[in-house]
Amino acid sequence: MSETKGQKLAGELSYKKKNYFETANEAEKREIFSYAEGYKAFLDAAKTEREACAYAVSYAKKRGFTEYRLGDPVKAGDKKYFVNRGKSVVLFCVGGNNPEEDGFRIIASHIDAPRIDIKQNPLYEDSGMAFLKTHYYGGIKKYQWTAIPLALHGAVVLKDGKKIEISVGEKESDPVFYINDLLPHLGGDQMGGKANKIIEGEQLNVLVGGLPYDDKEVSEKIKLSVLSYLFEHYGMCEEDFLSAELSAVPAFRARDVGFDRALIGAYGHDDRVCAYPALTAVADQTGEHTVFAMLVDKEEIGSEGTTGIQSKVYEDLMEEVALALGANFRKVRAASKCLSSDVTAAYDPNFAGVYEKMNSAILSAGTAMCKFTGARGKSGSNDASAEFVGEVRKMFAEDGVVWQTAELGKVDAGGGGTVAKFVANLNIDTVDLGVPVISMHAPWEVVSKADLYSTYRAFLAFLK
Repeated sequence: MSETKGQKLAGELSYKKKNYFETANEAEKREIFSYAEGYKAFLDAAKTEREACAYAVSYAKKRGFTEYRLGDPVKAGDKKYFVNRGKSVVLFCVGGNNPEEDGFRIIASHIDAPRIDIKQNPLYEDSGMAFLKTHYYGGIKKYQWTAIPLALHGAVVLKDGKKIEISVGEKESDPVFYINDLLPHLGGDQMGGKANKIIEGEQLNVLVGGLPYDDKEVSEKIKLSVLSYLFEHYGMCEEDFLSAELSAVPAFRARDVGFDRALIGAYGHDDRVCAYPALTAVADQTGEHTVFAMLVDKEEIGSEGTTGIQSKVYEDLMEEVALALGANFRKVRAASKCLSSDVTAAYDPNFAGVYEKMNSAILSAGTAMCKFTGARGKSGSNDASAEFVGEVRKMFAEDGVVWQTAELGKVDAGGGGTVAKFVANLNIDTVDLGVPVISMHAPWEVVSKADLYSTYRAFLAFLK
């Protein structure tokens, strides 16, 4: 049966999101699944921003990048990495184009994730158990972090100044840690309250021991047993918690989800699922632009501090590169372009009431552009211009990138922010682009392998 005039016109004029798996040929599907394996290895190796930074440096070195320090000379063809306090890292490649005319191409992602941080004076014993007191980091549903296996990661600076790296709970032979929950038989009052009160912040105490130290004269035997272990393995005493950054994170490994293995379940997709494509795309790009991948810290708590995107160090770095190339940095900034690459919420039919489906990201329909984020009336949003969105759209069309647009839920349902507005404040055109996520900020989140690979393809197109 021949196509009617109306059907033809509808096909030409209408817009409909497409599932990337349906449009990809067999060779591209193999690339999608192969790329996901590298990403899963990254996730398992990088459960904190420190570990993600170290992974990125190792990855960069293997691909010919060398370390840059502020003030070092640079020239066209250089591939450099810059480490900021061991918790954020910038990779950049110096192109041959005139930076005053073409600007820099920037991808900004964050490598921190919601977690449970250990307090500065944390260790105590009570009723046959030893615990560490905590303060959660980022926006979480506190009840989701109870009754799951946890690993302990971080760094401790001892009183003699020596720094010790700690990672316990990831190997099969390691012990894991735990946050207690109340049994349902006694949980009537607990379950009758509001979800944000089921578990209070001060109840998120991490169970770390239960074996008494063998000395009848000691009053807190289990606490001493834990301290004895820490001293034996790390040279650490209780006072050293004062200068420690320790975090409890899920001990789960990244795993394929579903019979067809189309999805990945893991801790920390937000936002390492965008940081990994940024890292690999900058390493793989072959264009003439000067390009940056900024993998930053502290996004989950407002991008503050010396390692968050609001720190002057990133602007200083770009200015140093511009000056080394003999360019006026103000002109370079004005000509620069940025993809603020952070995740967005994937439409979930199980919770359809908080989404507006026409403008939500659909799983496996490609990387998702958010023209604006913010909350309710676009508060706290960058809200990219139509001109810049059109420019990026053209880049994607020319390279055959599968992508979609998205909002973070219904207008009055809530919202969230990204690093976009801070980059835009430097007079740099910026728009959000990232991978849609199911169960964002949960201890185990889910993404599509197709959306992950689409984001990598989008970055390559942008960096050309």
